[in-house]
Amino acid sequence: MSHAIDVDQLRVDYGPLHALDGVSLSVDYGQIVTLLGPNGAGKTTLVETMLGFRTPNAGTVRLHGRDPYRDHAEVVARTGALLQRGGVWLPMPPATVLRLTAAYYEAPRDPDELLERLDLRSCARTPWRRLSGGEQQRTLLALALLGRPRALLLDEPTSSVDPEGRRVIRETIDAERQRGCAVVITTHELDEAERLADHVAILHRGQVVARGTLDELAGADAATVVEVRGAVDAARLTKRLGIPVEAQDPTHLRVRGPADPQRTAAIAAALADEGATLVALRTRASLEDRYLAIIADERERP
Repeated sequence: MSHAIDVDQLRVDYGPLHALDGVSLSVDYGQIVTLLGPNGAGKTTLVETMLGFRTPNAGTVRLHGRDPYRDHAEVVARTGALLQRGGVWLPMPPATVLRLTAAYYEAPRDPDELLERLDLRSCARTPWRRLSGGEQQRTLLALALLGRPRALLLDEPTSSVDPEGRRVIRETIDAERQRGCAVVITTHELDEAERLADHVAILHRGQVVARGTLDELAGADAATVVEVRGAVDAARLTKRLGIPVEAQDPTHLRVRGPADPQRTAAIAAALADEGATLVALRTRASLEDRYLAIIADERERP
């Protein structure tokens, strides 16, 4: 089976600047790939080129086996997008814009179902200009989902979104992955990447400087962050588990290595013996460290 998205040696120039310089990546159906990178790394340019809004100077892009520039109408019909640029006519509320946009698709999703799914019922008749940033982002995601897309390209989907809204967006994106949608997300928020991504690609100066699963990127520095309730002696826990444990703050411990079911059970049992409670556990906690190290190394290069 071919990939949902194929990018091969892509170059996009803005005058003398190579905004993208030899970028290659692929995304399968049912997979989430997150693009990380500092401002100006080329993330938004890559998404816009994938959608056919920019013409590459070299290399190729294929969505669903089609050229997004030459076969633009066909690609867009099968691809949902949430971009940083753009919005909705200021007086128009979410319910109206969803119902009007649904008329452009042969078999759209039910606008009422999307209003419910993205927690927009309470503001369904509120004009766009009066919506919060999170409500606007959730409305734009609803628009991206209307056509039952096979691929989703989401540029900073949780920008300006409160914690509850982020949870709704994460659950919606995960549901799309489970139904077989290919998803590309750009973000500055490493926590969002850790929660959602199957694979990560790190861009810097228009090039992919690292890629892989979260565990692959973490490498030997992989770790698990454990949130606890109650006092815990990290040294005693280290001795009991036989692996290094350090206290990041009074409620968070860092345990070296990724979590597996056996290790998670051992951590929970050790905490119980210490009179503490396991509140939450997050694996691949070293992504931020690895990301910062990679970007720092790249910045030192001429």
